[in-house]
Amino acid sequence: MVTRSAQDQGQDQLFAALANATRREVLRLLRDQGPQSVQVLADHFDMRRPSLSEHLKVLREAGLVSEERQGRQRVYRLEAAPLVEVQDWLHPYERFWREKLKGLGDLLDRMPDDGA
Repeated sequence: MVTRSAQDQGQDQLFAALANATRREVLRLLRDQGPQSVQVLADHFDMRRPSLSEHLKVLREAGLVSEERQGRQRVYRLEAAPLVEVQDWLHPYERFWREKLKGLGDLLDRMPDDGA
């Protein structure tokens, strides 16, 4: 039996949070428009507020948003630091594809130009 580290479990939680299009759109809105209340965020979606609150809970548990009470409202703010972990994970794949595309470019450069 393989024992998974807390880091692996946290990474799974992070990627699971990012796997959903609604949650990615929430992150985009918070990035572009700054901190927002649940109601302002809900106005961007065709769903009931409790459904959006569930998405916000997933994002909060993954560390991607923080929640602050301001009077009767809950205001959400983007916490981008966990995205560095995603970028670090993706970096080797980016390098892989850059090398593959460079190889394709080199091959195309060596092909004879038929004048077409």
